[in-house]
Amino acid sequence: MLKTPPSFTPLMAPQDHPDPITFLFHGGRLLVRELDLALPEAGVLKELGLDPANVQPVGLLGERYCQAGWLEHEEVPQGYAWRSLRSLFADFDEELLGLAGRAAQIAEWARTHRFCGACAHPMARVAHERSFKCGHCGHLAYPRISPAMMVLIRKGDAVLLAMHVASPAKRFTPLAGFLEAGESIEEAIHREVYEEVGLQVTNLRYFASQSWPFPHSLMIAFTADYAGGEIRVDPTEIAEARWFGPDDEWPERVPHISVSSVLVDAHRPPGP
Repeated sequence: MLKTPPSFTPLMAPQDHPDPITFLFHGGRLLVRELDLALPEAGVLKELGLDPANVQPVGLLGERYCQAGWLEHEEVPQGYAWRSLRSLFADFDEELLGLAGRAAQIAEWARTHRFCGACAHPMARVAHERSFKCGHCGHLAYPRISPAMMVLIRKGDAVLLAMHVASPAKRFTPLAGFLEAGESIEEAIHREVYEEVGLQVTNLRYFASQSWPFPHSLMIAFTADYAGGEIRVDPTEIAEARWFGPDDEWPERVPHISVSSVLVDAHRPPGP
């Protein structure tokens, strides 16, 4: 599952390192060497003219310093290319991919908060925490994190899976949706389930959570029991929703990159 490796320690202040692990982004894509998907080394960063002001500390992977940055221009040296994180799922080092998801969010937060959103003056990094502060009005800006609920609804031996209209993979998955301001996770589950498929649920139980950098979500997964209603999809959100039981053909298994596939497989009937 895409996650931060156990050997990682976050850092709020930059460190000097002759050859750090550098996650460099442009338009949300990561710079890698085409031959072996290696990250750019110090010499390549110098060739690119990376502005130190566009670099943020991420942390330590073991004893190796990690940083995140972004380039304003798209041109890169021969042999290097920009790749989306999704396109690297099957081929990239698992630990580095988990860190790349964190680095992408830090880099994009820093890029979009160079100036104060309240008074438009320049922002400066705060030394003791992951934030920027405006020297003019004192406004603080922290990395954006968007909590989203996910829920697998159980009805006897069956579970409800849906194909979301906006799903890039077009697979059947548990229901999911972002929280509204002032809303608890439980309230969001009841609201989203009713809005998306017209059902009532009960017996909510926490399953797991996962940072999901597309672009800055925190997925919080639950199970729930069916309490009433008939499936009535919101066509703007859901293309199809139906119950999957032991005698049905389930969606094919997929690698456990997201908590969604872990949640589904935890309730999948025995068999191939």
